[in-house]
Amino acid sequence: MASMLDHLVIATRDLAAAVERFAVATGVEPVEGGRHDGRGTRNYLVGLGPSSYLEIIGPDVERPGSGPAPFGIDELEGDRLLTWAVRPDDIEAAVAVAKAAGADLGPILPMSRTTPAGEVLSWRLATRHPAPYDGIVPFLIDWGTSRHPAGSGLPSVELLGFGATYPRPDRVSAVLEALEVALPVASGEPGLHATVGGPGGIYSLS
Repeated sequence: MASMLDHLVIATRDLAAAVERFAVATGVEPVEGGRHDGRGTRNYLVGLGPSSYLEIIGPDVERPGSGPAPFGIDELEGDRLLTWAVRPDDIEAAVAVAKAAGADLGPILPMSRTTPAGEVLSWRLATRHPAPYDGIVPFLIDWGTSRHPAGSGLPSVELLGFGATYPRPDRVSAVLEALEVALPVASGEPGLHATVGGPGGIYSLS
């Protein structure tokens, strides 16, 4: 069951400040992705290549949601590389494979957002909060017939490194292998770690 990197997720309670920090560090200005109607969040995007991207997500102060923000954003104290998504060939089969390997990713739910140009992007998502294995096991996404965000001419940075640490690497690696996801996992405190580079410099994310 092949799965490819779809996007990395930096979550923050102060979206404008996080976008500015990223731009200063890399020399690349993230562009507005859009609003998640009803959920009280919005995002900014940077490409990582032709088929993947980096998402900076935070509260939509102009249109707050009625319930808890996704990814536990309300509980964050700073910017954090919180989780990541992969795009499997078959999302239903991937959910079953992950569950059999020890990670319940939850039901597959429809979601959407509206771009600044008014385009509605729709996708299906399998994710849970709290995330299994502290977000080191990725959530799953299926864009269906929607245009993938990485194909919209995003400004780009280079993904120089991406890995994780976990107290029992063998446990999380078993799920990753079942999903056919390549992610090096070393022993340590739970966390994702990435490094990106742009014309202005290198930015480490964790």
